[in-house]
Amino acid sequence: MTILHSEPFSIFQELLDNSVLFWALIACGFAQVSKLFIELIFKRQWRPSVLVETGGMPSSHSALVTGTASGVGLVMGFSTPAFALAVSFAFVVMYDASGIRRAAGATAARLNKLPSENWPLPPISPLKETLGHSRLEVFVGSLLGPAIVLPGIMYCGSPFDLLNGLGLF
Repeated sequence: MTILHSEPFSIFQELLDNSVLFWALIACGFAQVSKLFIELIFKRQWRPSVLVETGGMPSSHSALVTGTASGVGLVMGFSTPAFALAVSFAFVVMYDASGIRRAAGATAARLNKLPSENWPLPPISPLKETLGHSRLEVFVGSLLGPAIVLPGIMYCGSPFDLLNGLGLF
């Protein structure tokens, strides 16, 4: 087995120089934090718990995977196998979020409506119902990813570039 890096610091430097990963995580985080404000505006509730819940508008998973795919395409080329892999992975994640996970949430909602006497052993708490996303939530998240990642890479670069520009590295 060959180890590519002899020093832990060089691994850290390479991670800091990964603009695709950095901006994709920023897009994911932005989508997740925006759920807090969307909840406040549309439902008039301040619920910080949405920051760690699944589901909701917009899909942070969609923002992450489409941001990653667009970043890989920009950095490595849109005709590369790496871009094809990233796009394929993004489609699987988004299909899963709006299909399978959403169906599981709908099933949980129906089960939660059953009277407790129908259960041989009633559940301690209701089943989680917001497991997936609507197609609109996935779509908005899928637009948000590239909208953050592409300008981030083109105009700011990687965290290493940002720190270098500030004279910190």
